[in-house]
Amino acid sequence: MVKTHNPPGSAEGRHDDTAGRVYGVARGSARGSSAVPPASAARRRRKPRATAGSGRLAALLVSPTLLVLTIVVLYPTIVALKDSLFGTPGLNPKTGFVNETDPFVGAQNYTDIFGAAGERFWNAFWNTSFLTVTTVGMETVIGVAMALIMNRAFQGRALVRASILVPWAIPTAVTGLLWRWIFNSNGIANALIGQQVLWTTEGFHAKVAVIIADVWKTAPFIGLLVLAGLQVINKEVYEAAKIDGAGAVRQFWSITLPLVKPALMVAVLFRTLDALRMFDLPYILIGAQKESVETLSMLAQDQAANVRFGPAAAYAVILFLYVFLIALAFVRLLGANVVGDDDAAPKRRRRWLPVRRPAEVAA
Repeated sequence: MVKTHNPPGSAEGRHDDTAGRVYGVARGSARGSSAVPPASAARRRRKPRATAGSGRLAALLVSPTLLVLTIVVLYPTIVALKDSLFGTPGLNPKTGFVNETDPFVGAQNYTDIFGAAGERFWNAFWNTSFLTVTTVGMETVIGVAMALIMNRAFQGRALVRASILVPWAIPTAVTGLLWRWIFNSNGIANALIGQQVLWTTEGFHAKVAVIIADVWKTAPFIGLLVLAGLQVINKEVYEAAKIDGAGAVRQFWSITLPLVKPALMVAVLFRTLDALRMFDLPYILIGAQKESVETLSMLAQDQAANVRFGPAAAYAVILFLYVFLIALAFVRLLGANVVGDDDAAPKRRRRWLPVRRPAEVAA
């Protein structure tokens, strides 16, 4: 047989080259099919990731906290939601007998709150919101000022820090009794202003008394958390700002406030949630069933004290939802970093974006 040679450029030569490449690929794939294991088998033989053990350890360490939160928060919330669907024992108009157990009324307690008892509810709602916004706003300004003072190095700083933290350490009941004595008709407050004001009666002055007492007590709390944030700021940042000619006001707005924002946001969030549940201070300082300062917590307590546990549970559920929505809005809108630093996590690349090679980036 005569062996012919086809030139590379001819049609026969191109056909031979193509056939050779196909044959080579087929042989390589045949050899590789026996050597390279399937993808599923390779995944099965992979070693477990190192984070699996740390994840189990983290779950084990967090489990006591989750158990406590379940007992203290989740279970009472479920019980309150269940109790809010029952009414008050009394005379049943349909049967003429007295109910020995709480009758099931469904959502009637909620409809009564926004209907027949709506006026008292909305008064307590606006009182709670007004006292929260006012006290937290004033406490934030005063607390930041306290933190700036306590952060400076001067003689007697330890005494100043201790004196600032004393109001926060006093129990709220004692604080209410103390300010009730100050706001007495013949007390120190009237002696200072030179007028006879009945602070503990109905009127806007009762709100003013609660605001003053609450700010005096809890402003050091915000100051303490802000102070912790100030102490982690490197002093070299301020030295560099002074070299660049930045004054004290410029340093505060451009350096201090941005760097202390995480601690400040957490302090304001905690304080807001606490103020929304305000009960003991206005209850002791002004008194119960005072329209000027009655809050949602005081309204729920008044219903429970009159053995109306169903409406009281309904008020408690509404207050819980109000606090939850405020906390959610605070975290989502104001960026309070209370669940972790999202910026530290690597961001995923969009799947639809093309992969840019180094040569393309350089070009």
